[in-house]
Amino acid sequence: MNRLKLRSVVFQLCCSIMTCRANTICLFDVDGTLTQPRQKAQNETLDFLLKKLKPLSHLAIVSGSDMNKVAEQLGGEKVLEQFDFVFPENGLVAYKNGKLFEKKSIIDHMGEDKIQTFINYCLQHLSTVTLPFKRGNFIEFRTGLINVSPVGRSCTQAERDAFEKYDKEHKVRQALIDKLNRDLPDIGLTYSIGKDSPFLCSLLPPTLCSQPF
Repeated sequence: MNRLKLRSVVFQLCCSIMTCRANTICLFDVDGTLTQPRQKAQNETLDFLLKKLKPLSHLAIVSGSDMNKVAEQLGGEKVLEQFDFVFPENGLVAYKNGKLFEKKSIIDHMGEDKIQTFINYCLQHLSTVTLPFKRGNFIEFRTGLINVSPVGRSCTQAERDAFEKYDKEHKVRQALIDKLNRDLPDIGLTYSIGKDSPFLCSLLPPTLCSQPF
């Protein structure tokens, strides 16, 4: 379904079910939903959300990226004022009406010893893997997750796409996940392979925001 048709369907659905804005919230992912992975949102997409949908419903953004990356993709820091809720880093950081109201850290969940055990394990494994190319920034530590990239986050969009195709055949990311589950079963993390992305997985504790909206 193309984005124009999707917007039409969402708008019609919202009009049919929403009778009170105060009791309704629509949540949108960023990469792969509002934008292409790591790309900026189109103006028509933002106009639809803010001019058509916001009068009918509270709007929330949910992303695995940190706040800086979310802002970069959705028009700058004003995103905090334009959307009622913003949940970067898989919801472990939460903003309401432009103000931070909840924040949890993966360090608090795991502790420094486990963090270093995990990072060292991943780096050691990746050092033994030969790929068509490698760049830099293989592990990115965030407040609420750890992002691991076998080819490095410094890769270009074209390299990202090339690795995605390569990984579908060679299962590089899944192989590392399987090893982590086997060798570090008590590390306290869950894993997911990113959509249209070279990044191995998002790693997050099984707790989100504790405060009510």
